[in-house]
Amino acid sequence: MSPTARTVPTTSTTACAGRRAAGGRDWLERAEEALTAAGRRRGEARRAVLELLNNQACALTAIEIEDALRTQRRVSRASVYRILEELEELGLVQRVETGQAMVRYERVADQHEHHHHLVCGGCGVVMPFSDEGLERAISSLSERVPLTVSEHEIVLRGECRDCAA
Repeated sequence: MSPTARTVPTTSTTACAGRRAAGGRDWLERAEEALTAAGRRRGEARRAVLELLNNQACALTAIEIEDALRTQRRVSRASVYRILEELEELGLVQRVETGQAMVRYERVADQHEHHHHLVCGGCGVVMPFSDEGLERAISSLSERVPLTVSEHEIVLRGECRDCAA
C-alpha cells in the first residue's frame, strides 16, 4: 500500500469497521426525504436500519445489520432485506461484492467519503481503505480509455496481518 493510502484496522471478524461515517445527518436526511417522496411510510424498523447505516463507514451484510439491531430492537431479517431493497431502488445504498458469497450493503456516500475494500481470505475481515494516488490513476485512465468512468469499486484480497503471521 502506498504511503498515502489510509486503512483502518478493525476488531470485527466479518464486518467492515473502524471509522465512523463522516456524512452524518446529510445522508440520513436525504434517505428520509427520498423515502417520503416515494410514498414509503415511516416505521421503527426502517428508522433503525437508516440510523445504523448512517453510522457505518463501510459495508454490512443483511445478517450483520439484523444482529446489530437485535440488541436495540427486534427487526426481522425479512424487514431488513425489504428495507435494503427499497433503499437500493432509490439509490441510497449500493451492493458491495467482496467475493465472500454474501452481498454487503453500504450507503451511497458523498465523493469525499469514497473508499475501497481490503478483504482477508483467512478470517473474512473487510476493511475500508482510500488512496489518493489510486484515485488520480483512475482519473487519468478515464481520460485515455473510450469510457468516461463515473464510478468504480476496488476490492483487494489477501491476508490480514493476524492471518499472515
